[in-house]
Amino acid sequence: VGGPPLADGPAVPLPARRLLVVEARANGLLGLVAENALADLPRTDGREVEIITAVGVHEAAATLADGPCHCLVLDLDLADGAALALLKDMDGDPALQSVPVLAHRSRAVATDDDLLTRGATRPLEILSSLDELRERVALHMSAERPEDIRPRTARTAPAWDPDADPSLAGRTALVVDDDDRNLYAITGILELHGMNVLQAENGRAALDALATHASIDVILMDVMMPEMDGYTATAAIRAMPEHERLPIIAVTAKAMLGDREKSLAAGASDYVTKPVDAADLIGRIRDQLTAQALNPGHG
Repeated sequence: VGGPPLADGPAVPLPARRLLVVEARANGLLGLVAENALADLPRTDGREVEIITAVGVHEAAATLADGPCHCLVLDLDLADGAALALLKDMDGDPALQSVPVLAHRSRAVATDDDLLTRGATRPLEILSSLDELRERVALHMSAERPEDIRPRTARTAPAWDPDADPSLAGRTALVVDDDDRNLYAITGILELHGMNVLQAENGRAALDALATHASIDVILMDVMMPEMDGYTATAAIRAMPEHERLPIIAVTAKAMLGDREKSLAAGASDYVTKPVDAADLIGRIRDQLTAQALNPGHG
């Protein structure tokens, strides 16, 4: 009725949803978590999802200025308070105030949550579990609008493994490895058993974490790392009287038999081989903690 029929032109693709990951180095741990979260994300509206990694806040600011982002994953452990400065800058820009931020912090860094949430005008979630970060990334990137996302409620317990060992719940492990994929895999195993996880990327960072956190119950120590390897770090820990009996499980290459002997000689309590078998790892952690409880001594 009136007017020419509408022409059937080619469908115009919707712009991709962009996820911005801001961390200290390219191809880092949070980018790996984001890739894992989005790997099986359904594309119900036909829109592609693009992950953009920004190394530091300057690259992040340039990316945000270049175009809109659907969600931002932020490493709170960036040096010199850079993460907090980025959040403040975003809160001062009306165009960025609605961008939800999933902020991840390592439990090895004591970040004041009040400083992050004070005066915030945006959806802001502070997460320390990589598994929970993965879930929230998938949820945000599958939602049409940030307001469609229900506020996150605090978890009373992690997503339990059916075979979880209740004796490990609430215990704290320090995972030391320079390979983000190993950190991600081992952290996921431990969190399923209710353990708290600290992370360090080399032996020197492990010593710093140990000095900051007296509650560490077990250390999983990779042996081959830059700056300070696992042998040196293990020997340094064993030289501290207060940690002479702290369980240290070396993570060695399966083909390198000499790594095991060298790790034990440096003071490791036990060892596991890569790729890590979840049941074997949990069993060895349980055995070490049980042995320590029966004969506590120091550490």
